[in-house]
Amino acid sequence: MNTKLKCLLLDDELPGLTYLKMLCEQIPELDVVKAFDNPEKLLAEMSSLDFDLCITDIEMPRIDGLSVANLLKDKMVIFTTAYKEYAADAFDIEAVDYITKPVKKERLQKAVVKALEKMNKKSSNKKFTQLNTDKGKALLFFDQIIYIQPSETDSRDKEVLMKDGNIILLKNITFAKLLSQLPKADFCRINKKEIIAMKAVKFFAHDEITTTILDKNGKSLVLFLSDIYRSDFLCKVNI
Repeated sequence: MNTKLKCLLLDDELPGLTYLKMLCEQIPELDVVKAFDNPEKLLAEMSSLDFDLCITDIEMPRIDGLSVANLLKDKMVIFTTAYKEYAADAFDIEAVDYITKPVKKERLQKAVVKALEKMNKKSSNKKFTQLNTDKGKALLFFDQIIYIQPSETDSRDKEVLMKDGNIILLKNITFAKLLSQLPKADFCRINKKEIIAMKAVKFFAHDEITTTILDKNGKSLVLFLSDIYRSDFLCKVNI
């Protein structure tokens, strides 16, 4: 199943970064989260950002694109560079693709298709994730998760409603980190405080979602859909 790829852009040359951002905005499958002209700033912020892919230049002062890619861990990377000699190094770290400058939209589109295929394959193969809870480490199976919200006692912790009605308390984890662990097509952040499993959607309107989750009175739980996350939600319901 396809969905949008959330991506970060990195190029230390501002004209090149502006041009790359313009191309990415013309590709429907891409959602540009943030563009950086400094690799150190990207590395400082990456833990707080929800993204799947980084499109980065290689030749940069202080920290090159290859070093950045190694620090991104499980995130996908597409390299753009004017230098062909880095190709072998790029594929050694399992980059999705390697595009020589000047970048053309058609070539970038092909790389994005590869990234989508890689993400969908990874999502379909993985069935669970391991996270820290108040009772120790737990395996959370994706098909059992229904709804996630901050804990009432500490917003750094998150309450996960499971299919069987149990609630698991995850310790000190951000929504961005959580979303990076969940299959992109199956879960959606709908506002600043809530993530739902797409299978829990019963009805939806412009700014609200009626779910299959029952409240204390036995009525369907209705949740707010904010402007910021509406396009991502609509993309997922239209798969």
